[in-house]
Amino acid sequence: METKWLEDFISLVETNNFSRSAQLRHVTQPAFSRRIQSLENWLGTDLIDRTTFPTRLTPAGVVFYEQALEMLGQINGVRELLRHKRAATRTTIDLAVPHTLSLTFVPKWITQLEQEFGVINSRLMALNVHDAVLQLVDGGCDLLLCYHHPRQPVQLDPGRYDMLVMGREALRAYARCDKARQPELTLPGRKSAPLPFLSYTTNAYLGRMVDLILADAKPALHLDKRYETDMAEGLKMMALEGRGIAFLPESAVTREVKQKLLARADAGGNWEIEMEIRLYRERPSASRPGKPIVAQLWDFLAERLQPASKKRRVPASER
Repeated sequence: METKWLEDFISLVETNNFSRSAQLRHVTQPAFSRRIQSLENWLGTDLIDRTTFPTRLTPAGVVFYEQALEMLGQINGVRELLRHKRAATRTTIDLAVPHTLSLTFVPKWITQLEQEFGVINSRLMALNVHDAVLQLVDGGCDLLLCYHHPRQPVQLDPGRYDMLVMGREALRAYARCDKARQPELTLPGRKSAPLPFLSYTTNAYLGRMVDLILADAKPALHLDKRYETDMAEGLKMMALEGRGIAFLPESAVTREVKQKLLARADAGGNWEIEMEIRLYRERPSASRPGKPIVAQLWDFLAERLQPASKKRRVPASER
């Protein structure tokens, strides 16, 4: 049994709504339902009465709810106790980062930080966006670095979490170059001859960004899905093999575009989307002060990212 199943079940009891709980847990409703079913399979009994609406617990579900609260409380209590004892002395910064950013953004970012801030000891957890966010919410990391778009936001309480915008990233269509160093495939394709399409899986954050591009596309794009994976790096390798068009973050293909191995496949069309790269931390409090090194780094980044107009020193005569 996984602790996230307990958290899913508790959320469902509190909302009485699969869709709302899936949203709060940063997962699609089908995936959320499967996790509830996995918990039921592990227990060997139904927890949810699926013959009624709105959602209602079975008698077993009512009993298990109290047990789930107690179990999760004990698990979190032990984890918090151990982390609190180690937090004051640890100098390692734990980062939760989606796979793509862990390969494209983080290495150069840390190199630059060490040149300006000083040596950083870090531990990186490369995860999907959903699990990376959960790491921060559950106290499993110090910092979360992830993509953000207004139409597919990372929903973290601004009263509890601080945020800095570290940069921006464009998601565009790319295809392998031919001998003339031009893309072998170009959008939009034709209805009678759709273009081979390399797709993200349904639950991938970048897949949802591509869905927005396709929904807004004018003229419409004609694509035939040939392959899917949740990792941009996997799609890039397939595109390099000439297997189709893939929508990839610009930073993930910088070298390949420069070497004329890949080229933009949008033929000047407006089939792209821009995302922010955001850094989050849990706001320090008396009960959860966090690591001193994280506070120092955050203050450094906040000062560096502050607009120049706000950095202007106010003369004594104006104070």
